[in-house]
Amino acid sequence: MRNQSLPRYLTVVAICLAIIAVALYLSLTNGTFDMSVLEVVKTLLRIDQDEAHVMVVFEFRLPRIVLGALVGFALGAAGAVIQGITRNGLADPGILGINAGAGMAIVLFMLLFQGTMQQTGWLAVLTMPMFGLVGGLIAVALIYLFAMHGGRLDTQRLILVGIAIASGFSAITMYVSLKMNPNDFEMAVAWLAGSLHSANWKFVVTVLPWLILLLPILMFRAHILDLFQMAEDSVRSLGVSVEREKNVLLLCSIGLVSASVSVAGSISFVGLIAPHLARRLVGIQHLRIIPISGLIGTALVMIGDFIGKTVFAPAELAVGIVISVIGVPYYVYLLMRSNKRK
Repeated sequence: MRNQSLPRYLTVVAICLAIIAVALYLSLTNGTFDMSVLEVVKTLLRIDQDEAHVMVVFEFRLPRIVLGALVGFALGAAGAVIQGITRNGLADPGILGINAGAGMAIVLFMLLFQGTMQQTGWLAVLTMPMFGLVGGLIAVALIYLFAMHGGRLDTQRLILVGIAIASGFSAITMYVSLKMNPNDFEMAVAWLAGSLHSANWKFVVTVLPWLILLLPILMFRAHILDLFQMAEDSVRSLGVSVEREKNVLLLCSIGLVSASVSVAGSISFVGLIAPHLARRLVGIQHLRIIPISGLIGTALVMIGDFIGKTVFAPAELAVGIVISVIGVPYYVYLLMRSNKRK
């Protein structure tokens, strides 16, 4: 069965990579300053030394594209893991309040260090994900506190608790941001919308190690996520330390989400849509769901960012808003479908 499904899996990978390649082409060649494919290739190969071309490609477009790809992959993979742990297809880092918790901690970081360090400097971009991790952990701790029933995580309460926690963190974030000076407040508001506008190579270097370190751990434990689809007692009878594995998987997922939020703000619904599409395309094995979900997340963020910066030009719409326009109806559709099944 696995061998029979391998060609399908490889086909899906090829299609995802083709869509990402098209998004890459569009993002590199289109914008306020249009460039031909030949000009882009010559600039990338350093054949064309035109300063305007070099600046547009290497300082503005390429870091934004790479950062969007990394953030999309991280959010898609994290969403697949969180849905696997909770056995809830409506679970998403944004809906559960993990994004909001990480965002609150990072806005607090901005407030505490405003005027004392450059927030796009190395010290800031390396420190912000750690603040985000703490905020994400606080959100998860609150989820466990209020969604636990009879010593186990109640998946029915999970969504309601997550929405409440997200609303609470968002309110705190808004209060904290109002304490900032006007310049920092504008930056915080733009960042909270989920924007890649300020993308640079420092942000890429900051988020990349989190992916390199945490994704292999998730892939190595993908078979555990398959077991989690059974009853917990059955999983325990197989000798699996359920709580320890949940903690490791959750911690890795929160790390990916926190790193993403620290450099791109709160981009919701990627972790909801990507795993659903991945399961429909490649089945229920998480060893395949996680990478496909990551590739779909990459495509969503890259296409969403391209739409946001071109369709509404000269104004620019944050990628988080573009994806939310798609994500909200999709979430309502999933909610209605789950209610019909009951």
